[in-house]
Amino acid sequence: MKKINFMKIGVIISLLFFFCQNLSAQNFILNDDKLIDNRAKEKINEIGAETKSKLGVNIYIYAKSTLGLDENIKTKEKIDFIKNNENQIISTLEKPYVLLTIAVQETHANLLFSDEFKNILDKNEILDGYVVPLLASNDKNTIFAKVSAATLNGYAAIADTIAESKKIKLESSIGNEGKISSTVWRVFMYTIVVLGLLAYTYAILRKRK
Repeated sequence: MKKINFMKIGVIISLLFFFCQNLSAQNFILNDDKLIDNRAKEKINEIGAETKSKLGVNIYIYAKSTLGLDENIKTKEKIDFIKNNENQIISTLEKPYVLLTIAVQETHANLLFSDEFKNILDKNEILDGYVVPLLASNDKNTIFAKVSAATLNGYAAIADTIAESKKIKLESSIGNEGKISSTVWRVFMYTIVVLGLLAYTYAILRKRK
């Protein structure tokens, strides 16, 4: 009778357990071109898994450094290309879905969702309040940091908005942190603009004296 090698059995069981865990893990980031920090990815997928579990909603992210468009492409052709690209992505998604798309070089950000969310999600509010301010920030942060913050910010806002409409609290929610960061940035930018206008006015008045 052959001797049972418990060590080999233990290794096999561990590998099977690891495989099953990865198999069941859900990735809601369809593409990121390595633009999103691993910590942000983990948090996004944590929020995504809870949203899927509690709300039955699939929230996805598709981020690209560039869509490979020619710099001299006409605006209409650019819009048509981006729209076709997004339609192809949508055709593969499980409904109900929400899709946040970002193309850095093309300075494009969009939010698409299935009909169920027409009266729940405000595209402009999500993009202008949580995503675009961080992407467009003119500071020392790298594109890597900006996209990471913008995607997590926008993703969390989408999940929270849908959860609130169903009167459900998400344990993985980042709360008001996303809104605060965007608000701080907007106030900072408005301050710079106002100070710039005051400096310009002061310079004009000095020249007239």
